[in-house]
Amino acid sequence: MRHSNNVPLPDIPALIFPALLDTLIMVGIVMAIVVIVGVPLGALVHNLAPQGQFPRPRLHTVLSWIVSVGRSLPFLILMAAIVPFTRFITGTNIGIPAAVVPMSIAGIAFFTRIVENSLRSVPPDLARVATASGASPLQVIRTAQLAEAVPSIIGGLTINTIAMIEYSAIAGSIGAGGIGYVAVTYGYQRFDNGVMLATIIVLVVLVACVQKLGDALVRLTTPYARRQHRVAQPA
Repeated sequence: MRHSNNVPLPDIPALIFPALLDTLIMVGIVMAIVVIVGVPLGALVHNLAPQGQFPRPRLHTVLSWIVSVGRSLPFLILMAAIVPFTRFITGTNIGIPAAVVPMSIAGIAFFTRIVENSLRSVPPDLARVATASGASPLQVIRTAQLAEAVPSIIGGLTINTIAMIEYSAIAGSIGAGGIGYVAVTYGYQRFDNGVMLATIIVLVVLVACVQKLGDALVRLTTPYARRQHRVAQPA
């Protein structure tokens, strides 16, 4: 029997699609920040290590520890712990702006480690050949390390994006808007199974689309990385 507060089935799309748009905006802003900060930070952490272009073991240890702390905190705890900082940055602790701050911190820590691990998998010979050819450390990072690691970084970026979609649902549950807000407010609190099922379907489809796009980009960039590998090898 349908509860009196339940959303009529024909009205569910009008409720879901604006929430989906909010989720896409939230995740899009966060991922732009994550890429802009995470790529250079991951490259920095990797190259501060003893085998890097400018080894600084102590600084590497400090940065690596900070990244590990950011990764290890459950998102809900992180979001609650930095409420004063979020309010200072955005002037509010609700809505999309307030969700972007903790999501960006969590996403940057996650993606930094992904970039670092991707660069670690690049054969060291590529950097040595580029250095012997007269490339500066920054040129080595850009043309030998990052160019070779592009497919792996994109694969990690796909995983990170899916994680941010999940985090956006958690953020939505405390007033940030998006699919999570609809699922909690209408699906859970009002026991509306129709809305809950619709939000689940939308999230599953969204994650599947992101995964498919990421896989396609990995396949597209893999031949480019292989060409860069051959160019960097000595004759």
